[in-house]
Amino acid sequence: MTIDDHRFMSIGQVQDQIKTGSVTGAEKKNTQQNLPVGENSFASILNKVRENADNNISTGELKFSKHAANRLNDREIVLTKDQMDRLNQGTIEASQKGIKDSLILVDQLAFIVNVPNHTVVTAMDQTETKNSIFTNIDGAVIV
Repeated sequence: MTIDDHRFMSIGQVQDQIKTGSVTGAEKKNTQQNLPVGENSFASILNKVRENADNNISTGELKFSKHAANRLNDREIVLTKDQMDRLNQGTIEASQKGIKDSLILVDQLAFIVNVPNHTVVTAMDQTETKNSIFTNIDGAVIV
């Protein structure tokens, strides 16, 4: 294996040299040439992810986990537009109250929603909610 006579340094060493100005022109070029800038920078991508998460909460776009989708399908539960709107609204209200994992009751249906991820984790109808115990939730919303 040939290593073209390059000197390897830790990220911390490179940062220290850049801060103190002790990096030569060639070294500075090598340390900075692979760093993305503009819309491909880490900060830019992180901001886009944060904006998308905020938009999902504000627009009420819910995702259903595979388990929740299977439960709805197995029990032939079809949500009306009104029920879906109320489920979205319940998720927004839970988020505003700082709830992380919420039980949201819509008519005769119960949903466990991971609020930060805006994801319905599971769904139950009235036949399953009788005598049920809901655990690992930190809030409930009835809409």
